[in-house]
Amino acid sequence: MDHIHHVKHKLEAIVEGDINLTPARGEWLQEEVNNQTKLLLEKDARFFLHQSMSTPCLDVLTNCEGSYIESISGKRYLDFHGNNVHQLGFSHPKLIHRLTEQLQNLTFSTRRYTNETAIAFAEKLTSLTTKDLNRVLLTPNGSSAISIALKLARAVTGKHKVVSFWDSFHGANLDAISVGGESVFQEHMGPLMPGVERIPPPIIYRGIFEGNEEKALEYLEYVLSKDDEIGAFLAETIRNTDVQMPSETFWKGARELCSKHGVLLILDEIPIAFGRTGKMFAFEHFGIEPDILCLGKGLGGGIIPQAAIVTRDAYNKFGHVSLGHYTHEKSPLGAAAGLALLEIIEEENLLGKVKEDQEFMRKALYKMHRKYSLIGDVRGVGLLWGIELVTNRTTKEKAILEAEEIMYECLKQGLSFKVSKGNVLQLSPPLTISRTELESAMEILNAAFLKTNAIA
Repeated sequence: MDHIHHVKHKLEAIVEGDINLTPARGEWLQEEVNNQTKLLLEKDARFFLHQSMSTPCLDVLTNCEGSYIESISGKRYLDFHGNNVHQLGFSHPKLIHRLTEQLQNLTFSTRRYTNETAIAFAEKLTSLTTKDLNRVLLTPNGSSAISIALKLARAVTGKHKVVSFWDSFHGANLDAISVGGESVFQEHMGPLMPGVERIPPPIIYRGIFEGNEEKALEYLEYVLSKDDEIGAFLAETIRNTDVQMPSETFWKGARELCSKHGVLLILDEIPIAFGRTGKMFAFEHFGIEPDILCLGKGLGGGIIPQAAIVTRDAYNKFGHVSLGHYTHEKSPLGAAAGLALLEIIEEENLLGKVKEDQEFMRKALYKMHRKYSLIGDVRGVGLLWGIELVTNRTTKEKAILEAEEIMYECLKQGLSFKVSKGNVLQLSPPLTISRTELESAMEILNAAFLKTNAIA
């Protein structure tokens, strides 16, 4: 019992990612993993540098297709995590066809040259954003997109400071963790990029501004009014990791404050754009427009690393500055993947499908909320949902051990997702998932809650 309390105390300080340190982890390795898998996991642990949220690994994969990932032992998991790259599911046949075609032609574009695929991709991407967002820079990953956005904001405003939220995630590069608010990325890093002012986020469940977004706006205005060197406000439109969704009132107020104080609004939609919320871009829910939009993850269709920023034509005046001088800047393969993603979303009417799936998820998860006292809150939009677990709905104490127990029980039954903030089950299935597969996932989740005796 003392060991359990020690583990729980240790875990309460961890606010991001799957914990993998509870007794449930040992049971998983002992009971659910075969000898071949154990051997490969041991080799993985031997040769790869260990880091939080990546190690230890859960299983060894051999295939991914549609809504499923499959291990070498033949176990199939419905993947409700997918590192946020699986808007099209895994190995979408049209995407593979387009990449195969590209591989038979131009495979790399040397810098200072361009190519038709990259141009077509940029043209298509900007046709989907608002009229004034019509300039693109491409990059291989989301962290680099954040870097470009920060540099561009400094160039445009002549100011080096940026405001961001505590508990936010904007990437793993040194500048990205400097503007992020997750301690797990900053430990042992020493001095970070100067000029970052962090403020508490407006969240609907828990936190100092709970139920009072006006106070959050008041705090933002106070900071912006006190420091003339702030040139940018960087935020996730909807916080992906534990699905925190500010209101339209908040975002319109924040947009007005940025305009009033000459601050660029940078929206990080790297994990949540391209239909995840039922719209192509999450900011469309709030009737606002950013000055710089950061995109990535699913932009490469879950196969090729691809990211981008989209910004205003008025900011296209720094041709003498290398804002994003990357080796794979106009990758023909990345562009082919991005272009195919955007076309498939339209051709298969995934936005309409996600809106229908949203109502199914809402009804299923709210029903679970009423049924299980372990669930303190359910929140979400489109196919992005968070289930926050608490040991007591009044005190809202985090149910950390229980969250891990449920995660591992679901894994045993073939459903994979991540646990965020220690106690939030984050559900992010492919947008192509069938209704039958969604129903199957909800059945597995229900069974896991029943097994933990969580009935209200």
